[in-house]
Amino acid sequence: MVTTHRWLILLVGLPPTPSRVRVGVWRKLKRLGAVTIGSAWLLPDTPETLEQFQWLVQEVRAAKGTATLIRAERIETMTDAEILALFEKRAAPEYERLQTECRELLARLDRLGAADRAGVERWRARLDRLRVELDRVRRTDHADSALGRRVATLLETAAARVRAAEAGSVPRAARGKAGALPPPGSTWVTRPRPHVDRVASAWLIKRFIDRDATFAFADAADTAKKGVPFDVLGAAFGHRGDDCTFETLMKRFRLTDRRLRAIAEIVHEADLKDGKYVRAEAAGLDVALRALLAAIPDDHEVLERGMAVFDGLYAMLKRDGRSPPRR
Repeated sequence: MVTTHRWLILLVGLPPTPSRVRVGVWRKLKRLGAVTIGSAWLLPDTPETLEQFQWLVQEVRAAKGTATLIRAERIETMTDAEILALFEKRAAPEYERLQTECRELLARLDRLGAADRAGVERWRARLDRLRVELDRVRRTDHADSALGRRVATLLETAAARVRAAEAGSVPRAARGKAGALPPPGSTWVTRPRPHVDRVASAWLIKRFIDRDATFAFADAADTAKKGVPFDVLGAAFGHRGDDCTFETLMKRFRLTDRRLRAIAEIVHEADLKDGKYVRAEAAGLDVALRALLAAIPDDHEVLERGMAVFDGLYAMLKRDGRSPPRR
């Protein structure tokens, strides 16, 4: 989103050979979301875009080309509105494609019958892919296009439908008896490469539900064979309605700690990104746990270190005078 009407103008000249250098620079400019005015490339002047253009200047000069970077208060031959329209036009084709895909996904979800709900995981995968693509386009949408906001709204509508389908897809055998809870010392099983909701749920189980619990990882289809499944499609301890797994666990085990409720909101926003809660901590938590996954190949170590993150988060929140309940 443009927050200033200062502009960066890049003039680039490259030798005709090797052509791969010219093509590489052109592709990088496109990925940055830059637009052209004549032979010049244009971006809004922000600390991020300035750094990106500066790196590109070094690359062009290293390839024996010429690069001139100019910072301008205004462009005399165009209004700011006309310049922003260029950025909107650049982003429009990708937004239109995503809009079509979102509408197709919504139409398919609307046609889901009870017999089809077991296959809802593929729609979750498609939704996740669309979310990644939308994030990529919006990062380079320097006009904060209205079309982009409409696509984001469509995507969140689709996300709500997918969650509703997941909640309705729990097989009868997986539901168990009403109120039935796993015994102490159970092995809780989830999918490999645990991220926000799975790490948070494991921490909640270990610290507040069952101190003797152990954890294992398995493909979704095999979790029930190895223990108590959690945060897996079809599991009793998973997403339910608009709730993430952490929230489901809190309700099933009747946890009312005020700090846990705050963490539940943070986890919900970091995991679902549906705007239900405004929690500034969510983005940082998401990045921290992604960093653990990137650096550590062993899932059990990721879980252990991730739990330490939640220990710190719990300690940081204002204390309410109650100690964690234990089973």
